[in-house]
Amino acid sequence: MMDASKAVAAESAPGPPPGPPKGAGWQIDPRYLSSGLITLILVFGQLYVGFLHDLSQLFTAIAVALAAELALGRLLTGRWLNPASAYITGISCGILLRSLSLWPYAIASLLSILSKYVLRFRGRHLWNPSNLGICVVLFAAPGTVAALSEQWGNDLWAMAVIWVLGSVILWRAKRFHVTFTYAASFVALAYVRSIMTGTPFLSEVAPITGPMYQLMAFFMVTDPATSVSSRNGRIGVAFLVALAETVLRLYEIVNAPLYALFLVGPAAKILDLRRSA
Repeated sequence: MMDASKAVAAESAPGPPPGPPKGAGWQIDPRYLSSGLITLILVFGQLYVGFLHDLSQLFTAIAVALAAELALGRLLTGRWLNPASAYITGISCGILLRSLSLWPYAIASLLSILSKYVLRFRGRHLWNPSNLGICVVLFAAPGTVAALSEQWGNDLWAMAVIWVLGSVILWRAKRFHVTFTYAASFVALAYVRSIMTGTPFLSEVAPITGPMYQLMAFFMVTDPATSVSSRNGRIGVAFLVALAETVLRLYEIVNAPLYALFLVGPAAKILDLRRSA
């Protein structure tokens, strides 16, 4: 079994990106496409929703994530790791958290990166990094920190642009089936919740139009490093995340989508690693 430093290096090393066969043209590492997409979500969100109240919070989250990734990568692998995934982690923490203080952003980003090196099973990390960091901070300091709740409102074209571009990127990366399953399951289970609670269906399904769900669907649920190995398994996990969220919502648990992935994702990854051993 490879030691932790070699495993981290293997996870962080750029592999052959999915896409056209050799000779079909130049290729772009999917991590750079994902970095561009999450930056687009940030820009659109700020322009049309204004969900960043203080840019210093965003910059803190990104800076801590990048510094932690570069330092730990250098220390444990002896080389500088590609910072793209750390950038995605930092910007996710900066977008999804709400606090008047800077420390929650720094702590969430630091925990996110540390989790990749510490919380491991059979050489692989178990949690999507930003999901873990955000959930720990939300659970530990509910009076100080909240999660993003804004939606796109009437600016549906901005939401549509992001969904279309995100879907194209995921299709190229062979992860579109995960996002489609998660979104379709959410809509179907929203209808079930509306019947069970008597709430209008549109009220139950509305959250999927917000930036939080775009980050969930495009970056967290589909995370290649923490996804299970089979296509059918990934489809099943996406459905289970949506189902767990429905249960948490019925019990009126705040931040249900984030906690659902926090619970389902690592459990599925452990079972997958044990099965494939």
